[in-house]
Parts: sequence; C-alpha cells; structure tokens
Amino acid sequence: MPRTVFVTGSTGYLGRPLITSLLERGHRVRALARPESITRVPKGAEVVAGNALDSSAWRSQIAPAETFVHLVGTPHPNPRKAAEFQSIDLVSIRAAVDAAVAAPIRHFVYVSVAHPAPVMRAFIAVRQEGERLVRSTGIPCTILRPWYVLGPGHRWAYVLVPIYAVARRLPSTRAGAVRLALIPCRSMIAALVTAVESEPVGVRIVEGAELAEP
Repeated sequence: MPRTVFVTGSTGYLGRPLITSLLERGHRVRALARPESITRVPKGAEVVAGNALDSSAWRSQIAPAETFVHLVGTPHPNPRKAAEFQSIDLVSIRAAVDAAVAAPIRHFVYVSVAHPAPVMRAFIAVRQEGERLVRSTGIPCTILRPWYVLGPGHRWAYVLVPIYAVARRLPSTRAGAVRLALIPCRSMIAALVTAVESEPVGVRIVEGAELAEP
C-alpha cells in the first residue's frame, strides 16, 4: 500500500538512493533539504526547504506524511568528530522527534549504530540517546543498527572483508563479527524500504545480521 514518507538527510549517502527506491515503488516522498541542496533531491520527490537542526520552520510541512525517516548525521564518522556528533547528530534527532510528535507521525524510522563496540564510543553514545528520544515519544518505531555501510565513497572497509569472514568462523569472535557486520548499501536501502512498508507496531530493532541479508 503506497505511503507518504517524510525524509530528512534527503541528499545524503542513504537519502538519495532511498528516495529513488521509494518513488520507484509508488510511494510519495516529502524530502527535507537545505535551500542550497534542493537541486540534489531526486526528481519526483516533493521538496521541503529547511534546516534539519531546527524544525520550527518545517514541522508544519510534514503532513500528509505518516512515516518519518531520519537520516541526518555527520558524514564519514570517526573518533575525532565527537563535537560534530553532538552538534549535528544529536541536535537533528531532537528536532526530528519534536517535529514528528507535533505532526503527528504514525511510524518513525531511525538509523542508529551497532553496539556495543570497542571504538566510536562518542558516536555510539549519541545514537543511543537518539534511540531513547525516539522511544520516549511512544510513536511506533523501527530502529536500524548498522555498523558500517559499504558503497560509493565508503569502500575502504572492503579490505576488512576477509578478516570478517575468519571472525565469523571462530566461536570467540562470531557474535561480534555478526553484530558489527559490514552492510552493502543496497542491503541497507532494502532494509529501510522494508521498514517503511511494514505495519508500525511497537518498537522494532533491526540488527546487523538482519541488515546484511540480501
């Protein structure tokens, strides 16, 4: 059944292919984008101009969307970007949650991160707080927890694929290798589409093993 979906981070690494896929499947998409980035929004989407860090100017434009997909985040996260995680990732999810409650939204889809993990503690802490904020709304939600999404501009991690293959075979490292899986971009987009098209009920967590499925 076609849905109307509001997407933040619409011109980003996941936003563009997700919107394209949703449109191809017959869904209606309202895409939030900064004025200077509007031309990068996939054709066919309805553009909502605004700053993802401040929802006051666009929360009234979410309707008639019933599903909210939040994809805003610091590009290429690494341990040196702790300040950006606070100023971008955390601020944007707070704004998104406030807007979703005001809309109101029937289903909130949030991309978090796999945890626990031995690195990226600042990033994980912010995404865990994002999960808490989403849950606190009482809105049915789907929380996806990828560790690293492989694709254009994100290919360096392919060198780790053989190491992951070995780690999955060893009992002592199997659980961590599955939880912190490397997810192909096409699989991540497929998981997001499935989340959008699923009936919203309670809180659903999608971990690395499920995301890695083709």
